[in-house]
Amino acid sequence: MLSGTRANIAVKIFGPDLDTLFRLGNEVKEAVAGVPGLVDVNVDQQIEVPQVQIRANRNLLAAHGISVERFGEFVDVAFGGEKLSDIYEGQMRFDLVLRLSGEYTETIEGIRSALIDTDDGRTVPLEQVAEVASAAGPGSIARENTQRKIVVAANVAGRDLGGVVRDIRQRVRDRVSLPGGYRIEYGGQFESQERASRILLLVSILAVAVIFMLLFIEFADFKLSAVILLNLPLALIGGVFSLTVTSGTLSIPAIIGFITLFGIATRNGILLVSSFTQNACAGFGPDDTIVRGARERLTPILMTALTSALALIPLAVQGGLSGNEIQSPMAKVILGGLLTSTLLNLYFIPVVYRMAFAKSRPAMREK
Repeated sequence: MLSGTRANIAVKIFGPDLDTLFRLGNEVKEAVAGVPGLVDVNVDQQIEVPQVQIRANRNLLAAHGISVERFGEFVDVAFGGEKLSDIYEGQMRFDLVLRLSGEYTETIEGIRSALIDTDDGRTVPLEQVAEVASAAGPGSIARENTQRKIVVAANVAGRDLGGVVRDIRQRVRDRVSLPGGYRIEYGGQFESQERASRILLLVSILAVAVIFMLLFIEFADFKLSAVILLNLPLALIGGVFSLTVTSGTLSIPAIIGFITLFGIATRNGILLVSSFTQNACAGFGPDDTIVRGARERLTPILMTALTSALALIPLAVQGGLSGNEIQSPMAKVILGGLLTSTLLNLYFIPVVYRMAFAKSRPAMREK
């Protein structure tokens, strides 16, 4: 609604002439009509209504000493009216409006015969300084940032907004030729989604950086921190797979699910690697360190993953219910990531740890 349309996608065409805008709007509609996933394509309707147009003749105005500003004020007050005061009658209030009488405002001939004051104190009929004509004009003119516009609106079904917008831009670029002074902007709900996606991408990068920094502060070892962070791509595998086989759309809730998944995967890595480190500090060999640590942490990791999964399953399977549109994609991503992160964590992390610390025994920092 902030973008000026309720539709998912709004192709906004800006330019000075309304007829040209309407023609370009229909050309854009025809160009994008066949885009997969695009539905409800429509162009803002320009409904003409009867109008009385008063067009000032600047040369005649100057000849009678009437400025354009004073002419505009006269037309505004004489035919539109101007509120001067309020009249109270008991508990009722009425506006006191100044305008010409009906004989000068209800017919074309009356408007033409309306008298306007000249600079030298005389009065002349309005038709001597302006053209008064009956015509048809648009019932409304849409503007944005003081520029005239027309909107081609459409919704999306069964496909992601970003992909549809890319196809629309390509088709409009190839099939619609814009005259000089005309331009196209793309708006609608996808604007908010793109903005939120950029913010969440930055948040994701920042989250990974902060996680690594905290791990480095905790373990005081670059290798250990890097080993724990290997859980993130392991979790992404399941999240991406779950997203692909369900909706296939990378939405804002799905991105939030990935960020949540980072924290869960990191926690599992910390549990496993901290156990390895403690065993190494206790004097066990590399193989015993890994085997004992994996056995000790197997139950806690599986229990936390299982409890999280059981809580998320109802949200994932009931995505069609009202109110679950946001929760369901997020739950599906977390479930898929939990599955791969938990299983692969118990296989890959011990192997990588063994390779990284085969000849050394990192000491865990004393607290």
